[in-house]
Amino acid sequence: MSEIPLPDNQVSLRALRGLLAQRSVLTALEVFHAELGDVFGIPLPGFNPVMMVGPEANRFVLVEGRADLRWRAERDPITRLLRHGVLVEDGDTHDQLRHQLNPALHKRMLGSYVDQMWQCTDTVTKDWGVTPVDMLVEMRKVALLILTKTLFNVDVEPELRRLWDAILRMLAYISPGPWLIWPGIPRIGYQRALSTVDRYLYEIIRLRRAMPGDDMLGLLIASGMPDELIRDQLLTMLIAGHDTSTALLSWALYVLSSRPDIQAKARAEIDATLGGNPPDYAGIGRLPYLEQVINETLRMYPPIHLGSRIAARDLEFKDYHIPAGRRVLYSIYLVHRDPRYWNNPGEFMPERFASEQPRQPYTFLPFGGGARNCIGLAFAQVEAKVVLARILQRYDLAITSQRVGLRMGATLEPRPGVPVMVQKRF
Repeated sequence: MSEIPLPDNQVSLRALRGLLAQRSVLTALEVFHAELGDVFGIPLPGFNPVMMVGPEANRFVLVEGRADLRWRAERDPITRLLRHGVLVEDGDTHDQLRHQLNPALHKRMLGSYVDQMWQCTDTVTKDWGVTPVDMLVEMRKVALLILTKTLFNVDVEPELRRLWDAILRMLAYISPGPWLIWPGIPRIGYQRALSTVDRYLYEIIRLRRAMPGDDMLGLLIASGMPDELIRDQLLTMLIAGHDTSTALLSWALYVLSSRPDIQAKARAEIDATLGGNPPDYAGIGRLPYLEQVINETLRMYPPIHLGSRIAARDLEFKDYHIPAGRRVLYSIYLVHRDPRYWNNPGEFMPERFASEQPRQPYTFLPFGGGARNCIGLAFAQVEAKVVLARILQRYDLAITSQRVGLRMGATLEPRPGVPVMVQKRF
């Protein structure tokens, strides 16, 4: 068996320089990948994962080794936050929870959500004026309103101001940070934020017990699930579901506002297909170029940029030994930008997704893969089309600053934001 490559002092120095220049850990990972290959270790005090890159690695983690690679890590903040949410469960428990959540996210339900999606978009955008708006902030509002209205049958807008800071603090709590090497680091303000959101969730559960429905919350209540476990599923959807949509929509609007050619082509397709009518389920299915823009956004800026597992037993991948208990990371970001699988990977080219040629499996996985692919995949795709189509129907967009960087938070976010000038079309 071969030793897992580790960066020496020279490689580490190059990675550090890249990190400082770009202010992104992703730059350091790109250096490690270029210098060490598709499998390498990241030696940090108290945190010594093995990083795996490429379609073979992705298939190994997501399919072949799924039963021996645990999602749940008791010391990780995301497990402490979500407790027994579907995202942090393994094996039969995960599969049973997923089975209970699936009906509300099934494709047959999506058509009934479209009107609420564009109406929530209108609610947020109605106050856009001549001053720049930060699309990172605005799309978080849109994503929160859509998620709670469609899946919980609750209008969160009156509570948004009260919940906003608490939700952001929770996202900061689960984002990569010093806790990776110091698990017990004090997290000031987290418990207060958690209490604020928990009170809100338990209250809507209490109110909905008297109001049956076929939305996700209604189905969970009808299943006989206790309040504590329902809370875990709702918080999972609230945190993981809205934040991934926030990132996708923000990056898409960054591209559309900074590339007038792409914006014009997408709008022409939308106008020709929808006219002046709001998006509907049939109409958004006839927007192939907008879908290509969304897919290329997901390739270059995947919201979930890496995955993490824990080896449940000793494993072998290629010629490498992975001992039980070792953390295994796989990088979606690196494979999405790997020139072995993508021509000109640093260029934003939606048309690459118009090709009929089959793509190598496990080289494009913005929603993960295998049996644990994102439960909200179809929902997110419809949501992105509806929101972007509605915004392009009504507004011209122009970026005010090209200095938008990559930040590894709970998702891959544009930082410091996406400042855009908006002008009403009619």
